[in-house]
Amino acid sequence: MPQTPEIEHAIAVLRRGGVIAYPTEGVWGLGCDPFDEAAVLRLLALKQRPVDKGLILVAATLAQLDGLADWSALPLGARDEVQSFWPGPHTWIVPASDAVPRWIRGEHDGVAVRVSAHPVVAALCTAFEGALVSTSANVAGDPAPRTRAELAPRICAGIDLIVTGETSGLAQPTDIRDARNGRQLR
Repeated sequence: MPQTPEIEHAIAVLRRGGVIAYPTEGVWGLGCDPFDEAAVLRLLALKQRPVDKGLILVAATLAQLDGLADWSALPLGARDEVQSFWPGPHTWIVPASDAVPRWIRGEHDGVAVRVSAHPVVAALCTAFEGALVSTSANVAGDPAPRTRAELAPRICAGIDLIVTGETSGLAQPTDIRDARNGRQLR
């Protein structure tokens, strides 16, 4: 997806500390600048999600995760396995570098990351020139919205922008695996 005026507007909103809703592979997501603590805490309050659970970072390219993932802390061959699934709808927990803020890691020493092939996600991350927060656009415990029409009024009222698009049609949010041992967590 080429950079459009809507994507440019979304990036301006993100750079001002805004929170956006956007389609991902399986569900609608909420996103913000992962290094803007106030934006992340606002997003978490909207979701009624505790900071200790941690959040996913989504990127358009592997290079956008440089400095965030500590690839050297993975077992031999694990990095190659993780990267063989990308770009695509697979989220991996990898050892976090010291650059990953505590409000992203939560109580964990790892960080959840994904390199997405979704055109809207990739366009947002490319234009933002870095990874973004990606979490389902719902209040914790409620069903994750699969269409724009399913976004709850409370969520819509608490965000700054809804980016146009459709999910890729996955039946559920992306799977999550731990890169250190291959165990599936979701």
